[in-house]
Amino acid sequence: MTTSDDTKDAITKGMQMTLLAGFLGWMMDGYEQAIFPLLASPALKSMVPANIIAEGAQAINVWVGSWMGWITSAFLVGAALGGAAFGWLGDRIGRVKAMSISILFYSIFSGVCYFATDPTHLMAARFMAALGMGGEWALGVALVMEAWPERHRSKMAGMIGMAANLGMVLVGCVALAYPASNESWRIHFLIGASPAIITLMIRFFVPESEKWERSARKEAEQALLPSARPPRARLAEIFSGELLGSTVGGIMMVSVVFVSTWGAVQWLPLWVSELAGPANTRAKAFALVVLSSGACVGTVIAPLLLAKLPRRRGYQILCALGLLVTAWVYRTPSDWTGTLIFGVFPVLMTLKVFLLGMATSAFFGFFPLYLPELFPTRVRATGQGVCYNAGRLVAVPFVLLSGSLVKQLGGYQQAAAAITLVYIVGFFIAQFGRETSGQALQE
Repeated sequence: MTTSDDTKDAITKGMQMTLLAGFLGWMMDGYEQAIFPLLASPALKSMVPANIIAEGAQAINVWVGSWMGWITSAFLVGAALGGAAFGWLGDRIGRVKAMSISILFYSIFSGVCYFATDPTHLMAARFMAALGMGGEWALGVALVMEAWPERHRSKMAGMIGMAANLGMVLVGCVALAYPASNESWRIHFLIGASPAIITLMIRFFVPESEKWERSARKEAEQALLPSARPPRARLAEIFSGELLGSTVGGIMMVSVVFVSTWGAVQWLPLWVSELAGPANTRAKAFALVVLSSGACVGTVIAPLLLAKLPRRRGYQILCALGLLVTAWVYRTPSDWTGTLIFGVFPVLMTLKVFLLGMATSAFFGFFPLYLPELFPTRVRATGQGVCYNAGRLVAVPFVLLSGSLVKQLGGYQQAAAAITLVYIVGFFIAQFGRETSGQALQE
């Protein structure tokens, strides 16, 4: 005999379609994020002006590194703004409509990179694409977490985190099969326009969040407005009253992770390329596959293991793990000696890169579990979008700083070792986060 609780927690087709749409959206979001670090060198080297070429290889590397820093910074700023803007839109017109627009947005502007002939073109297109990418995360998380029963939320958080990293694995596999060069990099960006197809599935087959619809009706009734009118979500609300502490604490906790990720871990492909030497052209792509595979494991395991622990304690455990693994990777000797896997990558280095991905990306399975708990339904997409993407904004000066540290400290490894000390700060910042373990999502 089926009880009322069993019926309430039954997995419906609508839930499955919601998860599928979110998973594909996040996967291609991860693809879009990983594509530029892999293509930056060949794309920018195809645009080097004649006067820089005349100065020699060192001048070319400095020019490429500088532009990579600026373009990455533009991407982070765009993602931060997009997270706030599309999050607000999702609270106003609904999760499904806003998510469709965000995916279409980043797909179109990824394809626009195909036509770039100057670094400023790439920077503008990546900024515009980032607006959609930042929004898609906030909207997808809100939609899935609101659609699925409470008992499944830790599993959904793991799926969310894994999806983006699976997209990064896909980038590496495509690059292994079809290596990026000064001539072929444009095709890779064109492939990045393919997620636009997902928007058709979302619009026609994915149901709107029932929690959002109830919230919209309630707010409309309270304001004596027609029930069909969507709620007026206000950005100011998450920075006032009892939500202020949740927002500030969430931003601080996310910022620590993004400083490490974008200020240090993003340099891994370039560091690997330097260690492997110019003859090993597939090493960089293989590194991305290994790193992202480790990240898939970390993002799935983290929310499952930490679901029943206090949220602040769980975050501290992840900071301690990140600090230990990054110290081993970046503060111990690394070279290209030993047995090579597939003739491409040393066994020890493969293990280091895998564990680095697992430890530093575990947070991205934790945040989909934690951030939705901080806000009520009427401002959930706005709140978690601001928290998650404001962390990218905080990371911008560290991205620019990391380029200087590479030169000042003598290499990518030394610069990453310095920046990943930010996990020590994270251990103390956790105390500012609001404790939400054991609580259901707010209505």
